[in-house]
Amino acid sequence: MTVASDVKTCLASLKSAQASLEQFALSTQDQNAKNVFTQAASQTQQIVDQLTQRVQQLEQEEPQYKGF
Repeated sequence: MTVASDVKTCLASLKSAQASLEQFALSTQDQNAKNVFTQAASQTQQIVDQLTQRVQQLEQEEPQYKGF
C-alpha cells in the first residue's frame, strides 16, 4: 500500500468512528455520557479535518493517487 492509500483508509475509519460517536450521543439518555461522546466526536472531527488537508496535499504532490 502507498502512503496515500493508507492515509485515506485511516481517514475513512476515523469518519466511521466519528459517526458512531455522534450516534451514541444521540441514543443515550445519560447526560454525562452524551457530553463525553459529543466531545470525542468533536475531537475526532478536528483530526478528520487535518487528515483531509493531508490527503489533498498528497494528491497535489502525487496526482496518480487522486480519487483512490
